[in-house]
Amino acid sequence: MSDIEALRETIAACRICREQPLGGPEKRLPHEPRPVAVISRTAKILIAGQAPGMRVHQSGLPFNDASGDRLRQWLGVDRDSFYDRDKFAIVPMGFCFPGYDAKGHDLPPRRECAPQWRSSVMASMPQIEIVLAIGQYAQVWHLGENRKKTMTETVFHWRDSFLANRDGPRVLPLPHPSWRNTGWLKRNAWFEADILPLLKREVNRLLGSA
Repeated sequence: MSDIEALRETIAACRICREQPLGGPEKRLPHEPRPVAVISRTAKILIAGQAPGMRVHQSGLPFNDASGDRLRQWLGVDRDSFYDRDKFAIVPMGFCFPGYDAKGHDLPPRRECAPQWRSSVMASMPQIEIVLAIGQYAQVWHLGENRKKTMTETVFHWRDSFLANRDGPRVLPLPHPSWRNTGWLKRNAWFEADILPLLKREVNRLLGSA
């Protein structure tokens, strides 16, 4: 078994948020864990999202929902390409569906997950050239000091991270493709005009079809 296959199996068996939750037993994950992460030894593009939703938790397939449909439109790829492990790695900040808050909205990614797994996962994929950091939680981890005060500012100033000279993969911050963000997209037309063409070109180039 290769190191990356061993890492996949170890992640799939992870129960830290049930058995060793931060904050004590009352803060444990309210359902059985089902880690969802696609780790690749060949993909050059990493999609770094937040955490699976309920539909993804049920299917085990990342972005298998309306958000995924919009994300694939942004990338300019079909489902077969998107779910090809040789082309895309898909590793959210939290591997398991975190549950709902009192208003029925998805909770943030579990705090146990990234400290436990993120560095090992990134070290296992040195071939990654671009990280698509979707939402504030991925941007906090992957951008560090290049992150601005708000998600909108961070995405607007994408050049500060994507074009900066730095070791490791370039990072392109994106808003979450949730349909709840339709209003944001309408208010910030520069995203579709300026960033999506760049995103499609980069994806096309890295998939070898340019």
